Amino acid sequence: MSFLRDSYCRGFPGVRMEKYKFFHHTADAKFQAFGQTLEETFAHAALAVASLMWDWEKIAKNIEISVAVEGKDLEQLLVIFLEEILYLFDTRNFLLGSADNVSLEQNDGDWSLHALFRGDVCAGEYEIFGGVKAITYNEIVISDRAPFLVQVVADI
Repeated sequence: MSFLRDSYCRGFPGVRMEKYKFFHHTADAKFQAFGQTLEETFAHAALAVASLMWDWEKIAKNIEISVAVEGKDLEQLLVIFLEEILYLFDTRNFLLGSADNVSLEQNDGDWSLHALFRGDVCAGEYEIFGGVKAITYNEIVISDRAPFLVQVVADI
């Protein structure tokens, strides 16, 4: 599986920047997400996870869920943040359509993240075409300086 999702680069009209890209990985799904900031990169990683299960671009944004997670480092923070998508799908049938207002903060070595998930409840009009069991620490990479990048492997 290999495909790109992109958006226009800020400050460079007409120049496209990919949001995420999938790579071949035995029995799992491996992707890299990109952004102009680390916060945008985390948001794009959330969309990549959602894209493994449904077409996030087709999800109505009828429901807003505030998300707040903490981690001892950026790797743990990213895994917990992405796992929140799986948790909300499993417990509330929530389909992520966007991850907005992502903010990161470091206090005394620990990290916190706040975001606003927008989406809808899984209903007949949406196609679910895959499943993610877990977000792993396997091959996780976070570049917290420009160019911003995260690499994640999801157990599917």
